[in-house]
Amino acid sequence: MATAQSTSSTTTAGRTLAGLALSPARPAAVALRYPEGEEWKEETYAALKIAVEGIGRGLIALGVEPGDRVGILATTRYEWTLADLAILAIGAVTVPVYQTNSPEECQYVIEHSGMKVLFCEDRDQLDKIATVRDQCPDLEQLVVFESTEDDHALTLDQLRAKGDDTPTERVHERAAAVTSDDLATIVYTSGTTGPPKGCMLTHGNVTADVAMTQQRVPADGHEVYYVFLPLAHALTRIVQFLALNAGSQLVYWRRDPTRLLDEIAEVSPTHLPSVPRLFEKIYTAATSKVAEAGGAKAALFGRAVATGKRVVEAERAGRSVSPLLKLQHRLGDKLVLSKVKALFGENIELCLTGAAPIEPDVMNFFHGAGVWVLEGYGMTETSAVATVNTVAEHKLGTVGKPIPGCEIKIAEDGEVLMRGPNIFTGYWNNPEATAKDLQDGWLHSGDLGEIDADGYLKITGRKKDLIITSSGKNVAPSNIENAIRQHRWVSQAVVFGDRKPYLTAIVTLDPDEAPALAELVGARGATVEQLATNDGVRAEIQKVVDEANLRFARIEQVKKFAILPRDLSQEDNELTPTLKVKRNVVYSQHAATFEELYGGA
Repeated sequence: MATAQSTSSTTTAGRTLAGLALSPARPAAVALRYPEGEEWKEETYAALKIAVEGIGRGLIALGVEPGDRVGILATTRYEWTLADLAILAIGAVTVPVYQTNSPEECQYVIEHSGMKVLFCEDRDQLDKIATVRDQCPDLEQLVVFESTEDDHALTLDQLRAKGDDTPTERVHERAAAVTSDDLATIVYTSGTTGPPKGCMLTHGNVTADVAMTQQRVPADGHEVYYVFLPLAHALTRIVQFLALNAGSQLVYWRRDPTRLLDEIAEVSPTHLPSVPRLFEKIYTAATSKVAEAGGAKAALFGRAVATGKRVVEAERAGRSVSPLLKLQHRLGDKLVLSKVKALFGENIELCLTGAAPIEPDVMNFFHGAGVWVLEGYGMTETSAVATVNTVAEHKLGTVGKPIPGCEIKIAEDGEVLMRGPNIFTGYWNNPEATAKDLQDGWLHSGDLGEIDADGYLKITGRKKDLIITSSGKNVAPSNIENAIRQHRWVSQAVVFGDRKPYLTAIVTLDPDEAPALAELVGARGATVEQLATNDGVRAEIQKVVDEANLRFARIEQVKKFAILPRDLSQEDNELTPTLKVKRNVVYSQHAATFEELYGGA
């Protein structure tokens, strides 16, 4: 049984999140920067402390007691952080709710958690809750971030006003009474195979993960973190705590996906946490434009990227870089690579990503351009981070080494097991699921993996996703799916083949690339639905599948595929709020399409 464990350890006794905003080490430093119209506003750590105290007093006045559950239903914005810190400061429990959840999904979380108060973003979210409010008997009060007339909701100003007669000392007394064993948050997992499970994380779990991660990715307060992923997700939430713990700055996006790339360059962060799809999009945009230009421009770009890769590979291997290669790299950087790095602004130091693997070519592209995109791994149940690559220690194709204090081993069936102070305590009101996933202190992740001789972890698939073909071969579909999905024309690929003689797949087209694809096949102006039945498009996707198949053994190759007339969506229940594919739902909703690909086989 392979095992990997850091040689360092982290002590978290007595540490909590309750006082994170109440005793700032750098009161004058900027804590939060957020958009207001076209302008950027700033809050210092001193101002953050006052804001958290005000909301905390209001919650106490509403009757929120230690241990009570308080929800937040909103996109990533600075008020989300204010509410979160205030809830934690008074010893209550934060329950994030994805802003994209349907009314029924919101109802499930509200009811299951026994939520007492819910912060909502705006009128749309209030209207969503209004349709299920009668089914949520424990929910006593709504609070809205954006001012709106509603007799059933308080604005933030009204909430603060309710706490005017509550002494600020009450907030600090509550914070001082919180222990590391107290429950800090219940985070409901996305639920790819069934109802979400409420993952219970204590103050000790989260503070341990912060301290352990900072031993691998140090922070001294100069950092600027740009955040746009949902704060309801564990990764963005731990980034929030990493920044606040170090006295760094959090910059919140304008909540406009069409401006995302331009805004990243404008903000010029030092640290950018993101999902792989963002980096794949940037890579695709850069390489496809050059390919379309052709000629000398394409040749120059290709040489610059190849030189950057050679430099990075030499440095990874500990080899010296020759003077000629250094000169070629400097020239390539000046003419090409610096423009890639400029997409992230002038201050970028590293990008953190997880949730899905990134192709080595994409990673090499960014590393060669001087942009360190580092993969990590973790789950809600690990308080977010369990392993991470660093600039000093990284290996392509892996998710890095365990953070100090986190032990990882591979079970006999290939499952990744983890234990440490960052591991959750169980699922809220679900002892059966807790007993299944948490055994003898070890978290059974459900992921399949390998640990190499140097201690790096590689994730090879999901245990429950394994396909067993009619010949008895086990196949992890995520590997071939990721290879197909890397192409610019493809948005999603879902492979099927359980108890079948070969693998098939359904593929969806990337809406953003549809105009270029239409131009290529001579169908300018065609919609995604029309392109799905175009013979030229089918030929292009066949090339994509054939190229991906070359990387796998015959049993792991996709023999036939179908192109759907639309992308997978959360609205159709095919994707989770974190955009993970609900494989069973896709199999069920598109069963006829899959069966047609077998033609009676």
